[in-house]
Amino acid sequence: MSSNNSESQSPKKAFSVVLKEAFSELKETSIAFVKAPKALWGVNVPYVLEGLVYFGILTILGKYAAENVGLLDTQASLIYSLVTGGITFFMLVLGGYSDKLGVRSSITIAFIAFAVGRIFVALSGTLTLDNGLWSPMFFMMNFGLLLMVVGYGLYQPAAYAGVKRYTTPQTAAMGYAAIYGFMNLGAFLSGFISSFSRQGFEDTFPPNGLTAVFWIYVGITVFALLVSMFLLTKKSDEDAVKMVEESLKKNSTKANEAEKEEEEPDIQKPKINNALLTLYGILTLTFLTFSNVILGSEYSTNLNFGLFTIDLFLLISIALGSLFCFEYLKNRPFHPFRDPRFTFFIFILVPVQTLFAHNWLTIPLYLDRAFAGSFIGEYFEVFSNLNPILIFFLAPIVAGLTSKANIYKMMIYGTMVMALPTFLLTVGPSTPLFLLYILLMTIGESMWQPRFLQWISEVAPKGMTGLYMGVGQFPWFLTKVITGFYSGWFLMNYCPIDTLPQDMSTGMMWFIYGLIAMVSPIGLILAKKWMMKGLKEKY
Repeated sequence: MSSNNSESQSPKKAFSVVLKEAFSELKETSIAFVKAPKALWGVNVPYVLEGLVYFGILTILGKYAAENVGLLDTQASLIYSLVTGGITFFMLVLGGYSDKLGVRSSITIAFIAFAVGRIFVALSGTLTLDNGLWSPMFFMMNFGLLLMVVGYGLYQPAAYAGVKRYTTPQTAAMGYAAIYGFMNLGAFLSGFISSFSRQGFEDTFPPNGLTAVFWIYVGITVFALLVSMFLLTKKSDEDAVKMVEESLKKNSTKANEAEKEEEEPDIQKPKINNALLTLYGILTLTFLTFSNVILGSEYSTNLNFGLFTIDLFLLISIALGSLFCFEYLKNRPFHPFRDPRFTFFIFILVPVQTLFAHNWLTIPLYLDRAFAGSFIGEYFEVFSNLNPILIFFLAPIVAGLTSKANIYKMMIYGTMVMALPTFLLTVGPSTPLFLLYILLMTIGESMWQPRFLQWISEVAPKGMTGLYMGVGQFPWFLTKVITGFYSGWFLMNYCPIDTLPQDMSTGMMWFIYGLIAMVSPIGLILAKKWMMKGLKEKY
């Protein structure tokens, strides 16, 4: 059956109908949040508060590192990479431990780590310490961030495990929608807390009042810990589980059928000698550590060839990293990365995903510096967090409007709509154009991001959906790390600190970022015939 016939049998809904259904979904999400078992409240409420604190810290961390700790933008952006990338890494490492500890213990331990870590970050700006790279202030801040990152290794898996544990198959979708939607709401609210607190305590905590914001986030974290301990008790856990079990008994036939469909194929996993793989990994990290990327030009490993210069250790680390990847995949015949089309698909999205990372790597400092003296500059935290609140409202509307559309086409259209608005910022700082950029970029994100997960789940071989979904997140981890390696350089050169807005070249910075993002839709267009070969028309 052709896609045209398929679409004719499923007529598109009127916009008014879609809008009504979208707000109905928001209403149902809110009702589900209110009527959820007490144990689920113990997961959801702290998650809202943690979303507020986490995104609030990301918004001001670059400014704090530059103005308070005295780091260069390039060094501050690397800290971002280690924080955001480190969270993904520790989720992989500690995710299994959260299963062993259980939801209650994991969340409690995580919040204790959050609180202690954020106390160290706040103390770094409170105590009279020397600042600069490798200074006591630098180490205290980063030690606190490390505790926070490790805590996330337990917290994120435990929070989602909690939603699964305390919801039925019929209410699970609403449970996940609630935890995601209210996290975005918390992220938006952080902008107001940060802006007013920073300006109100600027004289108490010079030079900019950011230390006061960190102390407020410590207080919110401790409050979230107490809420979790009060709501997520042994009794509330048992009551919620009992309710779920009773619901499952009523739907036992459907549940058994679903379990049969999700059975994993019986794949014999060969024993693998990882000695060479480990060696390649250690050598890659060693040479990368001693490259200019980490240590900077002070410890130069450059080879000069007239018109161009090569970082020798960086080149060696790339070569060793390639050998690491080859050795890893050689011994794993069922790994998703052995599928060239799947691999192309998830990596071609990395360029457009860099715009996500710029939401905290670039936009806060861009608004603070390029709009200095204006309303948007004074409240840069609020305007830096418009994307989450727009996602909260726009995602269900866009999903309803595009639910019948061809998945691959939506990936192309969505990435195009997300990437093109970046060029609006090339004319220089403009409040209307910036707001239009955020709106259009968010619409594009709402168009393709849900389809990305849908594509992966539907092209995965039977019984390997979980593996494909997990591997599909790797490029996002890569995006967060890579973008941090170059965003600081662009800020230093096109939007430097202590420079008048008229003397900046922010337009060129966004022009280059736009070109990078456009690689994704162009690549999807060029590869369409190859990607669609052998797949059903609905894709």
